[in-house]
Amino acid sequence: MNGLGSALSELAALRARLDAAPGPETDIMVCPPATLLTRARETLEGSPIMLGAQDCHPLPSGAHTGDLSAEMLADAGATAVIVGHSERRIDHGESDTLVHAKALAAYRAGLMAIICIGETESHYRDGKTLDILRSQVEGSVPEARAREYGHRLAVWAIGSGLTPTPAEVAQVHGLIRSVLGQMLGDSEAGAMRLLYGGSVKPANAAELLFVPDVNGALVGGASLKAADFYEILSVYAETRC
Repeated sequence: MNGLGSALSELAALRARLDAAPGPETDIMVCPPATLLTRARETLEGSPIMLGAQDCHPLPSGAHTGDLSAEMLADAGATAVIVGHSERRIDHGESDTLVHAKALAAYRAGLMAIICIGETESHYRDGKTLDILRSQVEGSVPEARAREYGHRLAVWAIGSGLTPTPAEVAQVHGLIRSVLGQMLGDSEAGAMRLLYGGSVKPANAAELLFVPDVNGALVGGASLKAADFYEILSVYAETRC
């Protein structure tokens, strides 16, 4: 819940930096609040930066005042939508069943589903992280549709609010890859991109993005400033060269 119209200047600044020094090929996406989607599309027109949304309703239309369908987001210019973000799960009590339905809605509208999973701090303290994440992957990822639309699917592993060690990230991402393999087959699971999200910033991006089975990052607060986001992108490009 950040960003007014004035924040589009940061998006324009990011585009200008990438136009001046695009560097190695890297997929880049920004997911502004829905109020900025149409204007962000205009700002990014002709650039390699993709546009995503932060949430959607499971149904395509209906009497659900205040909600936005995946089709509405696509119409506004989004090509992807985040579902199951930890703040949605915690603040709004969203279940795996609801996240599963939202992911299906994304596929229905032709959007990439960025399916988020993550334990709470209490789960982490109690040593339940791996059990919770296994259950969330199994409950949130639409198995049948993921087989058909695997190229549109990414899974984000976010921690407990604490920044984990690279070893912990490797353990969690290895588990996710394994569970997806059991659900979809090793080939489909291997092709999926697993994104790490959780306090990614310029200072720690290199060590987190170099971890096995980490195929990118879902950046939070550091994405609000073009300079910080570009620095993370630069680190990512360097670690993958």
